[in-house]
Amino acid sequence: MVVLQASDPTVDTRRVSAAVAAAGLSSFALLYAPQPVLPQLATAYGLDPGTASLAIGVATASLAVAVLPLAWLAGVVGRRRVILWSVVVSAVLGLLLPLAPSFPVFLAMRGVQGVAIAGFAGVAAAYLADHLGTSRLAAAVGAMIAGNSVGGMLGRLGAGFTAEPLGWHGALIAVAAVALACALFTTATLPRPATPSTASAQSTASVGSVASTGSAASVGSVASAESTARAGSTARAGSVTSTPSTASKLGTVAPFAVGALAMGAFVALYNAAGFRLAAPPISLSPAAASLVFLSYAMGTASSAAAGRLAARLGRTAALVTALIVTVVGAALTVHPSLPVIALGFGVLTAGFFAAHAIANAWVTADAPPAARGRAAGTYTLCYYLGSGAGGTAGALVYGRAGWTWLVAMTSAWLLLAALAVLLHRGRRSVAEGGPHRRRRPLPEGDHAPTSAPAGQA
Repeated sequence: MVVLQASDPTVDTRRVSAAVAAAGLSSFALLYAPQPVLPQLATAYGLDPGTASLAIGVATASLAVAVLPLAWLAGVVGRRRVILWSVVVSAVLGLLLPLAPSFPVFLAMRGVQGVAIAGFAGVAAAYLADHLGTSRLAAAVGAMIAGNSVGGMLGRLGAGFTAEPLGWHGALIAVAAVALACALFTTATLPRPATPSTASAQSTASVGSVASTGSAASVGSVASAESTARAGSTARAGSVTSTPSTASKLGTVAPFAVGALAMGAFVALYNAAGFRLAAPPISLSPAAASLVFLSYAMGTASSAAAGRLAARLGRTAALVTALIVTVVGAALTVHPSLPVIALGFGVLTAGFFAAHAIANAWVTADAPPAARGRAAGTYTLCYYLGSGAGGTAGALVYGRAGWTWLVAMTSAWLLLAALAVLLHRGRRSVAEGGPHRRRRPLPEGDHAPTSAPAGQA
């Protein structure tokens, strides 16, 4: 693998990391900014909660569909160019969104914005690999994921806190203005590679998927995958007794189901949270209701701990446990007491991010080396399609049947994901001719301590 090495590694790494982190903050702040103002959007356009939630669903679905095509396009026109167009176009569209004369126009603009954000999500980590090489990649990807996570949370909080004094129009403009400032910073500081890099398609595809899924565990997976590629070996840390063909056939459906079903349940609950917290008897203001998004900080600790939990319990037990914790958290939110509701969101958020981190790492660990990029990209597709479809379906159920039925439906999705994991375990045991003689540990990077924040959802 031939990569560009900067003459001053410390300075260059900081500059690149800062530029990409700013781009991540801009992109994910814009992607989720409408979530806390969905009740205001519903009132302004005369919508039910399900229809209003399309403001999130359309953007995330278009992002999912566009990630892989834009990653391919970036290989033709240049990754830096795609990243810059991505952050600038998405920020400009964010400024124009409040001017939409109707909700269909608003949705069309959100769809285009989702496609624009996909340019960053599908390309950023590959750009880092090209520019920095493998030795400094993990730290830079960690900074990128930090920007993704902080951007998603600050976009939600910023829109929620400014909605009351400025209205939803002003709230979205305020978030877009900050996003545009970050985009301009990225445009001014993102270095242009001095020489073309010839990184292998395998490593590029593997790291390119991290930006879109955003799992903290994936930082370690990237380093592990690239170390393996450099050594010219197809074995990963913690090799298994099953053959590659068995792993590739049986090791994909379960984590993809977790990505789609768990993300759908998670976004469904958060899409409807603003409506429930603003309605009697709780009747919170938009600013107070947006504080529920502080629960995202729980994902930082849980995703970092997920690898250690998997190493101790085994991947199947750890993933099923995380999904059940998410169900328990969702059940707590049915209670009428606001402190219990807040606790429930914290618990379900911690459980979800742990499940996402383990499932994301599973895809990379079980796929044959030549198929890692394709497998990770497919996980990303399932993840964001689950977000779009599940989030919209959940808001529809909430609008027609209420919060309790929404929790029942999302809990069923989470339990179905857990069942898929257990069925995979059973099928794999049969395929290998009996019980596991050796428990598969996650790849080394997936249980190593990391300071990177949780993945953005």
